[in-house]
Amino acid sequence: MGIEEYRASTREQERTSDLVRLLPKGRRSVLDVGARDGHFSRLLTEHFPEVTALDLSKPAFEIPGVVTVAGDATKLQFADNSFDCVFCAEVLEHIPDVQAACGELIRVAKHEIVIGVPFEQDTRKGRTTCGRCGKPNPPWGHVNSFTEQRLLTLFSGVRVVSRSFVGSSNEVADPVSTFLMDLGGNPWGTYDQEEPCIHCGAVLSPPKERALWQKLSSAVAARMNRVHALFTSPHGNWVHLVFSKSNAA
Repeated sequence: MGIEEYRASTREQERTSDLVRLLPKGRRSVLDVGARDGHFSRLLTEHFPEVTALDLSKPAFEIPGVVTVAGDATKLQFADNSFDCVFCAEVLEHIPDVQAACGELIRVAKHEIVIGVPFEQDTRKGRTTCGRCGKPNPPWGHVNSFTEQRLLTLFSGVRVVSRSFVGSSNEVADPVSTFLMDLGGNPWGTYDQEEPCIHCGAVLSPPKERALWQKLSSAVAARMNRVHALFTSPHGNWVHLVFSKSNAA
């Protein structure tokens, strides 16, 4: 799925609307961490006079009112309390050293930090297998999974002023079905993702040919997962949290 198709999906529009709803009022500057294609940076200009968009490589887009910079979320080049608000959505799940990144978001924010991440995602579902190195990958390159308690721990020292849950999911796997799906080559993984293999950097693509035993293995795993889903209570697909440094505990 291309980025434009993804942005146009009903689920993504619902997520975007909720994040915009949570933006603090009356602030001047905001840092958009992990700006990617500038989707949120553009929306942020409607709420903040000063928008800085940051990604690992300097964003290529040009949006009036937005300053683009290259930077690493785990080592931000800004001074303490540089921005009234820090905005970070669809980013923390991709960062191996997520604790360092969260510490940096807190450090450079003067008032609020707006966070959006997948909620209780079972990253065993939707795994891919790299055609080059043969290693399994989490879906969408998500190397982190978050519960609300984990987020509160990562952002200890600041207080929650708003939380919301968007969407619904009951996708789940177990060690046995995951093992069988890996044996089968993970044929139904998220191969339409833009993120490359987290191990070797290769572009991910579905397996072209599989042996009969691999097809049987993945078929059994898929049936197991469908049965698990019948007995799994749905939960929010994303969690959005607004933290404040004001009067932090």
